[in-house]
Amino acid sequence: MKKVIWLLAILLVGIHSVPSKAALSLHKTTRPGDNKRTSGVETEGIQFTEASWKDILKKAKAEKKVIFLDAYASWCGPCKLLQKNVFTKKAVGEFYNGKFINVKMDMEKGEGPALAQVYPLEAYPTLLFIDSNGKILKKVLGLQTPDDLIAIGKSVK
Repeated sequence: MKKVIWLLAILLVGIHSVPSKAALSLHKTTRPGDNKRTSGVETEGIQFTEASWKDILKKAKAEKKVIFLDAYASWCGPCKLLQKNVFTKKAVGEFYNGKFINVKMDMEKGEGPALAQVYPLEAYPTLLFIDSNGKILKKVLGLQTPDDLIAIGKSVK
């Protein structure tokens, strides 16, 4: 009988220590580029526009802004580091969200392959600064630090 009581006690303690779905959702993390958090507050980093390339060019022309294009591949390690450790920084987001139309595109899916024909890539990640007419103003290859990315953005005219 004592074994049964101990077993029930252990089960009750175990059941109460398992977090509920509501508790788990409070700890949900967002990926770079996600525009929503569970609390409804926007992320601090770069906010990327999701639209067709044609619409992005129109938006850049209408807002008189340069397009910042993160050309990446899903398998690329440095691309993932850039997404996780650089694009999510508050200072980077504050600068880029105010100055550019920010776009990230997997160059091997969707519109990416066609865009890679227009803007040939040498490596991943490739960061392109493109005017509203589609002309490349600056091309940067590889992983950057947050400070370097802000400096690069400031150098784009």
